[in-house]
Amino acid sequence: MMPVISGCGKTDSAKTDKPTSQEVVIADEDVPLANSDVKVLVPSAPGTTTYKGNNVVIDASNLEQGYVMIKYNGKNDKIKIQIAKGSGTTYTYNLNARDAYEVFPLTEGNGNYSVKVFENVAGTKYSQAFSKSLDVKLANQYLPFLYPNQYVNFTADCETVKRGVQVTKSTTDDLKKVELVYDYTVDALTYDKAKAATVQSGYLPNVDAVLAAKKGICFDYASVMATMLRSQNIPCKLVVGYTGSVYHAWINVYTPQTGWIDGMIFFDGKKWKLMDPTFASSGKKSESIMKYIGDASNYTAKYAY
Repeated sequence: MMPVISGCGKTDSAKTDKPTSQEVVIADEDVPLANSDVKVLVPSAPGTTTYKGNNVVIDASNLEQGYVMIKYNGKNDKIKIQIAKGSGTTYTYNLNARDAYEVFPLTEGNGNYSVKVFENVAGTKYSQAFSKSLDVKLANQYLPFLYPNQYVNFTADCETVKRGVQVTKSTTDDLKKVELVYDYTVDALTYDKAKAATVQSGYLPNVDAVLAAKKGICFDYASVMATMLRSQNIPCKLVVGYTGSVYHAWINVYTPQTGWIDGMIFFDGKKWKLMDPTFASSGKKSESIMKYIGDASNYTAKYAY
């Protein structure tokens, strides 16, 4: 018999969702491959508001900060998380830790989110173990893009954060910091074709390892830049989508001077260029590459982390 799901700590008056044995197919996500003052926010699971059932614990204590913490205590080797706001985009994640919380961002703004946890049955078939509806009202819209998460994973003492401080130490201006971080990333990293040819679904960037190797795929470039900027309190989205037919990753940035610059971020003295460090690096900033990445119509966003 399936146990009844119950909330502990602070609870709401809404009816608690129940698990279902209905099987669904969840395809693995592709990996995108296309060629100061440090203020590191730390996610936490204080247990003020939690929901439990079927070896799953959801800590919803800090929804206003733009994230939810999830822990799985069972024996299943493959766990998937799906998070969606209303009928919008569904974000699918692997839950890799066991008996420890992982952080998952709430990147679609205020509203009602569904959080579902699935256990693997066989292959790409999964059974829903637990679900919960969460009402989210962010303290501000930028918080989901300041905290670390699976895709932009960093701590205050990681080398990438320290490097970002060194790269931007000459200025206190956010736009100038963005420019310096962009130039550093483009010049310091080269595109790793061997990694692109062998990387598997579920890959997550390790920013310090990427910096040490001085090479990476587009996912790595975007994660390194987002780490450097977020750790200096500059909101930064890691965006995954398509450039033409190629699955790719890039970043969008917020500054007080500009607001959100969705796709256009690097100013060359005449106009904003699309913030795409991978293409700029692998193309050695050639005129044709800079023209391509400066055209926002070449990019279609799918997810923002």
